[in-house]
Amino acid sequence: MHESEIRVIVEAVVRVLAERGMLKTGAPGREVKVTTGTAGKVFGGEWSPKKPAPPASCLSEEKACPPDCTQCHPHPDLTADGLRELGAARVGICRPTKDCNRIAPMVDHTLLKPGATQEEIGKLCKEAREYCFASVCVNPSYVSLAAKLLAGSGVKVCTVVGFPLGSTTPTVKAIEARDAMANGAEEIDMVINVGALKSGNDALVADDIRAVRDATRGKLLKVILETSLLTNDEKVRACRMSKEAGADFVKTSTGFGGGGATVEDVKLMRETVGPLLGVKASGGIRDTATARAMIEAGANRLGTSASVAIVTDAKTGAKPQGY
Repeated sequence: MHESEIRVIVEAVVRVLAERGMLKTGAPGREVKVTTGTAGKVFGGEWSPKKPAPPASCLSEEKACPPDCTQCHPHPDLTADGLRELGAARVGICRPTKDCNRIAPMVDHTLLKPGATQEEIGKLCKEAREYCFASVCVNPSYVSLAAKLLAGSGVKVCTVVGFPLGSTTPTVKAIEARDAMANGAEEIDMVINVGALKSGNDALVADDIRAVRDATRGKLLKVILETSLLTNDEKVRACRMSKEAGADFVKTSTGFGGGGATVEDVKLMRETVGPLLGVKASGGIRDTATARAMIEAGANRLGTSASVAIVTDAKTGAKPQGY
């Protein structure tokens, strides 16, 4: 049976369940949306978990959140029992099998070059397990493979949407995101519509981000600005729209746009989004010193294909493709 036939059947079943009041569909009259990906998983309605709202004090202009706020001040030294007392139902632990510095848990280990092979993706995932990177970031066609190779490891699978130009429509980006999630992606890095932003069409940019945010319910969403093409005003506007749309991170670059992350851009992005939103620096980060400079500027995630060299303090003269 073809995927299109499965989709028709699933959508029909969901509609009948919704009509009989057996399925929560959100606001009255709201259309039930269902997605089946190439892995056969189904998404629809309000089935995904909601993230808890941060304390009111964290949202104040003064950012005066209390020192015991577990959302703004995580506690990495807690034991498994301590985490359960905070409300965790399940605890995943990744222990590196190779020596590395403390940057490793902040790294998205990346391979996005057009000619990446299955063997290279396998090596990428093996390294991610060994060093306990935050995620591997691969092109959408490799999401299913990466998800299988990393199952049970604690390393997330990240993929890209609207990559690298950002000029596809919001609908296409949302479909890309849903398919990636169905295939096992847990983090989505989307490229904004750079041309719309530079044209002053902020409404389209905001719709673009919201479409992907709506499609990625319960998953981590990072919004790529392509900072090397933007003025400071455009960077600030893009960061604010990302925050308003409910994104989890703003990110500097694709690595394919002619420029990468700079300390100045990371500082500006952190100042704009505040302490609660993530900032991912990517593009041109090839050594430990540069990585640390980005972290000191406010980045709490790094995208790089020189990950192993960075976390082992090795020197590399290679110029990675993408990130």
